[in-house]
This record gives sequence, structure tokens and C-alpha cells, in this order.
Amino acid sequence: MGDEGGGPVVAGVVEGLRVVLEPLGVGHAEEMAGVLGDPGLYSFIGGGPLGVGELRARYARMVAGAPEPGVSWCNWVIRVRDEGRLAGTVQATVGPGAVAEIAWVVGKPWQGRGIATEAARELAGWLREQGVTELVAHVHPDHHASAAVAAAAGLEPTSEVQDGEVRWRRRG
Repeated sequence: MGDEGGGPVVAGVVEGLRVVLEPLGVGHAEEMAGVLGDPGLYSFIGGGPLGVGELRARYARMVAGAPEPGVSWCNWVIRVRDEGRLAGTVQATVGPGAVAEIAWVVGKPWQGRGIATEAARELAGWLREQGVTELVAHVHPDHHASAAVAAAAGLEPTSEVQDGEVRWRRRG
């Protein structure tokens, strides 16, 4: 994966119709603090909003990459083309065996507009181009909107539950 020698997968720009996935940078922290500032975003995933400084520190760790050999952390911000603003994030942890665990979060003002769906589909397609053959996501059983995003990205729920979340999977 990544290159012909099986090197790491590195996030690149991913162009969608309405969204552009831009590789995450520490400089995104200020705008993202506002995007992710609604405490209601965390009702299913836990935690709470972080301030700009906390996000800068988190993003610096994420940009530095995974400490585990053979694992790539790929993180993007979602930019809505017609607004020119950031609306959320998508991420993929790509590990051995051409498997990627994916996740997404979209700020409240952008929910219900198909932004997460388009971003997740674009992410899934980009990962396939990188040689990833299996996608995994974990979705709280009561988070129907996130389940719809997973389904739209081609994942199907399994009977596996991890930390109270249903494991969704797409092979191929």
C-alpha cells in the first residue's frame, strides 16, 4: 500500500463534488474549534469540545503520525466548496492487511446536508485507490445518522460490538 514498496499511506487532497478533503494541519485548529464546539456532537462518541490550544496539541500529535510500525494515520478536514469553510473531519487509520478504520464528524450547522455522506464516500474511494481492501467503522447503535453515513459508504453492520458500538465493515 501507499507506494509499490508497501510504504505508508499519506493523506492527500481528495476532491469531491461539494467537498474537498484537505490533509489536516495544526493551522486548522482555530477554525475547527468553532466547527466542533457544540457539546451535542459528543453525545454518542464521548468527550467534549476542545479549545484552540488543545486542538493544536492534538493535531500536532496526529500530524506526527502513528507510533506503531506499519500503521498510517490519515486525517483530513472537510471543506465545503461553495462556502469555503470547514465543516468537519474524516480520518482513517490504515494498518497491516490493507485494513482501514474510518471515522467522521461534521459540525451541527452542516448536518443533514449530505456533507458527511459525500466525505465518507470520497474517503472510501480514495482508500481503495491506495490499496485498502477492507474498511471498518464503529457506530453507536442509536446514532442513526452515522449509521446512514456508514451504509452510504458501502459498509454493512456486523454482529460485533466493541465498547458499545456496532462494528461496520466493507470488504473489497
